[in-house]
Amino acid sequence: MSGHSKWATIKRKKGATDAKRGAVFTRLTREIVMAAREGGGDAESNFRLRLAVDRARSQNMPKENIERAIKRGTGESKEGNTFEEVFYEGYAPHAVALMIQCLTENRNRTVADVRHILSRSGGNLGEGGSVAWQFKRIAYFSLPAAGLDFDKIFELAVEGGADDVTSDDESIEIFAPVESFKTISDVLHKAKIQPEEAELRMIPTQEMELDVEKTLQVLRTVEALEELDDVTNVYSSLRISEEAMAALESE
Repeated sequence: MSGHSKWATIKRKKGATDAKRGAVFTRLTREIVMAAREGGGDAESNFRLRLAVDRARSQNMPKENIERAIKRGTGESKEGNTFEEVFYEGYAPHAVALMIQCLTENRNRTVADVRHILSRSGGNLGEGGSVAWQFKRIAYFSLPAAGLDFDKIFELAVEGGADDVTSDDESIEIFAPVESFKTISDVLHKAKIQPEEAELRMIPTQEMELDVEKTLQVLRTVEALEELDDVTNVYSSLRISEEAMAALESE
């Protein structure tokens, strides 16, 4: 499992991410609004929307909240603020590159919050293009390994255009070109296989590994960024070693 996924798994187990239901609903609403705006309000034909709605239901988000968010995204409802998706680039401590994905209705507030956390931790916010060249955009899927046949998933993923499929005791991960996202999504949906994660994400072209103490410093910065309401994802060039992972789980 990739470092990003191990980090996400540990946070879920420790309950560190989105501990408050209000924060969960806020982020889910934004996801649904953006998905509906980009691909329309039909969850059957808009895979990003389907995933967002499924996540909302799994968190017991009321049906009327989901429907209201979809209408905001399609323009049927003018209720609420208008969100936009924006990436900020910068560095965590020890020169670890960061791509910070946000959904915001107030860029000034968001960039100020991001800059404050980076500065406080010994990092800094960069100019546009200062970090993006160190990352590439891919289609990514993560499925629970329990109860799934890896060979079947491998065949389906390759059929859909995947570049790589990996597995461990907890997860099966699919990596693919951006243009294969919908094809793989449709193949999995047809086979009635529901991914835990399915998204377009940034991955570093070259990772850097630090000692355990420095790795934990960087991850605390990432965690602080992820706790901001406007931040949806933080991608880094950090390679998380097994020793650092063990230290994280013992905290």
